[in-house]
This record gives sequence, structure tokens and C-alpha cells, in this order.
Amino acid sequence: MFPFAVAKKLPVFFYGSVKFNSLRGNITINAPKITKGMIGFGQNYEMNKRSAKIAEITLDGQLTFKGFSQFGKDYFLNIMEDAYCEMGNMASIGTRGKIICSQKIIFGKYARIGSESQVIDTNFHAMFNTETQEQYEMKGTIILGNYNYFGNRVSVYKDTITPDYITVASHAVLKKDYSDISENTMIGGIPAKVIKTNVSRDWEGEREMIENALIVFK
Repeated sequence: MFPFAVAKKLPVFFYGSVKFNSLRGNITINAPKITKGMIGFGQNYEMNKRSAKIAEITLDGQLTFKGFSQFGKDYFLNIMEDAYCEMGNMASIGTRGKIICSQKIIFGKYARIGSESQVIDTNFHAMFNTETQEQYEMKGTIILGNYNYFGNRVSVYKDTITPDYITVASHAVLKKDYSDISENTMIGGIPAKVIKTNVSRDWEGEREMIENALIVFK
């Protein structure tokens, strides 16, 4: 799926079993440098070491990588026809993570999502107001800011926008535009709301550890 000059560098590694339901779409790497194994599907970077061997990829739209990226074990990735999904440098989703993109999903750089989470930009089914007959939008856009840290079992739905340097507590549900909150804020709950300010993951302090653990070849 890559031009030969890119393919010969072996930029994508698949770890373990994966079912390719469709590869009719396109995959692009727009990074300053393309290196061996920079994108890992099923990459072993978490505490759990075993896989259920249920990973699936359906790629009918556009998948773009802006640098290194990791998918944990047993992921589910579905990018529908005419949809666009972008993974920023060092963006990731953990084991049993689910990305379903019907229109547009963008992960900022270092947008890192914990295990058993899901990012879904569609309601899947047409819905309407039974009194006014108004049709509700079925699809939307999701934009996750740079240096966003999500706990496990988080659900992110259409029309979600987050600013940079946000922490999202485990089990939170996001389904709106959070652009009006400041950086270095923690949100959580169902639906997610501000629960703490002036808090951030120590990205600079952990940068070397993160890169040593996640970048396979340097």
C-alpha cells in the first residue's frame, strides 16, 4: 500500500494475529523521517503480555500517520469510505482499543489513550426528534489535542474536541467541545466535566522513558 521507496523501509510492524477485513483505502506517512517499525499494530508496550488474537482492520478511507504510533493488542480499527483518520506523532490506543471513523478523527501528538477505550465519531443509526421531525446528525468530528493522556475504558464520541495538555480520568465519557477549558486540566465522569485544575502528566520528565519503551528501532 506504500510506494516502494517507503515500503522498503518496513515502517509498519504487525505483532501477532490480525484480520484484514478490507484494505481498499489509503495509508500515508507524513513524517519528517520514515524509519523501520515506527508504527506498531499489536505492539507489546503494556503490562499485559497475552493476546486474544482478535485484532481487526477495516480500511476503506484514509489513514495518515504523522510519526511514530502504537496500537495495543486486540485492537479494532474501522475507517469507513470517505473518512479521514490521523494519528499524531507518538499517538496511541491501548489493548482492546476501538477506533471507528465514519467522517473525521484526529489524534494530536502524544495523544495517548488507555486500554479498553473507544473513539467513535458516529451514532451508527439515523435518529430524529419525534415531535419536530428534526433529523439529528449521525456523523461528526473528533479532535484530540496534543499531549492528551486518557485513562482506561474511556469513551470518546462525535463532536468531541479537547485542548492540549488534558488528562482524562478512567471510565469518562466525552461527547462535546471542551475547547473552553484551560490546559493542564483533568476531566472525568459521565459526561466528562472538570474535576481538577493545574494538573498534568510529567511529559518532559517521562519523555526519554516513553521513547525508549515505544520506539523499537532508533
